[in-house]
Amino acid sequence: MKLADLTWPDVAKLKRDVIVVYPIGALEQHSRHLPFFTDSILCGAIADRVEAALPKDVLLLPVQWLGASLHHLGMAGTLSAENETYIKLVAEPMRCLLRHGFKRQFVLNGHGGNKDGFHLALRQLAMEFPDAQLCGANYWDVANEEIAKIAEGFLKGIGHACEVETSLLLAVRPDLVRRDAIHNDLRATRQPKALRGVYVPSDMKAQTEHGGVGYAELATAEKGKRLLDVIVARLVEVIRAMQ
Repeated sequence: MKLADLTWPDVAKLKRDVIVVYPIGALEQHSRHLPFFTDSILCGAIADRVEAALPKDVLLLPVQWLGASLHHLGMAGTLSAENETYIKLVAEPMRCLLRHGFKRQFVLNGHGGNKDGFHLALRQLAMEFPDAQLCGANYWDVANEEIAKIAEGFLKGIGHACEVETSLLLAVRPDLVRRDAIHNDLRATRQPKALRGVYVPSDMKAQTEHGGVGYAELATAEKGKRLLDVIVARLVEVIRAMQ
């Protein structure tokens, strides 16, 4: 079920044990070959497939497209919420549905920069609604083992405008991919081994060659379809485990 397609009497009749799925993305630069809306398109496409697999068990919210993307502002066109605003953008729609009795909610994240914000939002809501079942994940984290088996480049997970993201968009919206502009961007992957495990806040314009991270040249639509299948399968498994 998609909340945006329902009426309020429809929602009033719903059992309160359905799982609310809240996809969150971004509108930010994705190198020279992918559009600003990449994260939101991909997160939305994945969420739609999860809802289609579990139509009676999931109440799907529209994609929250404004993300925490301050580190991408060096490239013109990127839009970002400030950190405090972003936490509210995540928490407030969830809080509305919690007040309506929907106490099982899952945040599906499609942009790495959102991670800290949605974690903080979940912690805040958990204090307000201690009997609620609240959780969330980056879609690539729940399927990290499956993604690693498909990725061919040295980077076995999500980078940025990388092999995985480019493959996924080639599968979902090939019309938006500038194929002649696809190039690997590896500067940000060259962190000294001594700093492994160390978090370094990075400005994407300063840390990358053209705004990407990873092996975009290895992307294919066929690979993107395989990635979609394993990601959706894992998320369906997660939602079923919440029931």
